[in-house]
Amino acid sequence: MLNWNNLDTTRAFEELKKAEKVDLTKAMVGESGGERVRKYHVPMSAGLDYNFAAKNVDDNILEKLAALAEEQQLVDKYESLLNGDIINTGEKRHVLHQLTRGQLKGDVIADGVNKRAFYKEQQDHIAAFAKKVYSGEISNEKGEKFTEVVQIGIGGSDLGPRALYIALENWARAHQTLKMRARFISNVDPDDAAAVLNATDLAHALFIVVSKSGTTLETLTNETFVKNALTREGLNPAKHMLAVTSETSPLAKNEGYLAAFFMDDYIGGRYSSSSAVGGAVLSLAFGPEVFAEILDGMHEEDKLALNRNLLENPEMLDALIGVYERNVLGYQTTAVLPYSQALSRFPAHLQQLDMESGGKSVNRFGEPADYPTGPIIFGEPGTNGQHSFYQLLHQGKNIIPMQFVGFRSNQTGMDDVIEGSTSQEKLCANVAAQIVAFACGRDNENPNKRFSGNRPSSIITGDQLTPKSLGALLSHFENKVMFQGFTWNINSFDQEGVQLGKVLAKKVLAHETDGALAEYSKLLNV
Repeated sequence: MLNWNNLDTTRAFEELKKAEKVDLTKAMVGESGGERVRKYHVPMSAGLDYNFAAKNVDDNILEKLAALAEEQQLVDKYESLLNGDIINTGEKRHVLHQLTRGQLKGDVIADGVNKRAFYKEQQDHIAAFAKKVYSGEISNEKGEKFTEVVQIGIGGSDLGPRALYIALENWARAHQTLKMRARFISNVDPDDAAAVLNATDLAHALFIVVSKSGTTLETLTNETFVKNALTREGLNPAKHMLAVTSETSPLAKNEGYLAAFFMDDYIGGRYSSSSAVGGAVLSLAFGPEVFAEILDGMHEEDKLALNRNLLENPEMLDALIGVYERNVLGYQTTAVLPYSQALSRFPAHLQQLDMESGGKSVNRFGEPADYPTGPIIFGEPGTNGQHSFYQLLHQGKNIIPMQFVGFRSNQTGMDDVIEGSTSQEKLCANVAAQIVAFACGRDNENPNKRFSGNRPSSIITGDQLTPKSLGALLSHFENKVMFQGFTWNINSFDQEGVQLGKVLAKKVLAHETDGALAEYSKLLNV
């Protein structure tokens, strides 16, 4: 039987608070630091490895984190989720995103449907459609092949798929699997859609409208913007538009679309990249086989998250170290710092994944949580970030934990020896140096040149960013967020915080305003 308890009611948390703190300026110096780097890591799937040597933990704290995982029944709750129990208590729904990439437990039947079979059917439908596009069986009005695809969506319908596309675009070029160039329209700001359309060959482009309900204001506005542009070019929008939506939405089975691919209410937007939301655009762009590799990487990492041994479960370990930093050490923010330009939009996706899931002040029963929950997430690729906000990370008053990601090889094989080393070697040298600099600091008689150190970080390393390793990386963070939600006893799978602004915006557009809302509307000429 599962017990859903607040963090501050657990015995393990009380013991964790009493544990002696680890000072990285001592632990990471000299050979002892080298020993920590060799010792404190956990293998992931797809050749990745999670190293937490530069975190404020030792064997004693790890033992207490393991006790917390057991007391909060983290793996049991994950198994309950996989078995199809109602984990999303706010909306009284199953949570089934892991089921889109494979089956780890028994069949899940919802609404009279085998959900794994449903998700697989949609993937097969998308794959068959993509192959018809490549062959020219599905073509534009003149019988010419489509060469571009544009996704229209916002939030989870944009951030995850866009991040994954950008992550693999150069890899796909190098491996000759880039079938169609992809672009994305998300912001209701007309400049966003106009910029994309101006760079798109409309006659040879497919447009994917992604909206679960079929009523998302920003998405439908941008859809109409695109349809108007197609019409002005003498093109029939119905010959260029696809829909990813629920089976009950106005977009389903609609003659205005070449095809519709379906999702359901059991997968939140920020967890939907492995569903048709990401599957349609990524399969068209790279080929269904590449999308299948992403799913394989996610599935293998999902399996690791079932391991009850904390030191063999990288997701659960990363999650609990984050809880320790948030609730014992009092750190409010986490920086995500990929040393890979391909992951340039990954921090933006993780902002939504983490902050929409962990941004709760009540527990899963609607009762106040008397402790901090999700951290603030931000980030930028290295080495760009080093020349931006790293000054604050090194010498600011607030200590901000960091999560680095780095690869030993680039994606394209293009690299030259310049001044004695390759660009990739320079990149990797920088991330190694930053980790030690943050942890160890430096003393100096000049206060402006003094670094206090003891600033924690972890790093996920791998040989190369490939479809499979990208899938494993995404699964790692999805499952990390899930385990943190279980530990805090919050519902990580609803997002009521995004709704209030939408309601008020509709009132503004309907001119049903008064007070401050009316005055701000006038200020912006609405």
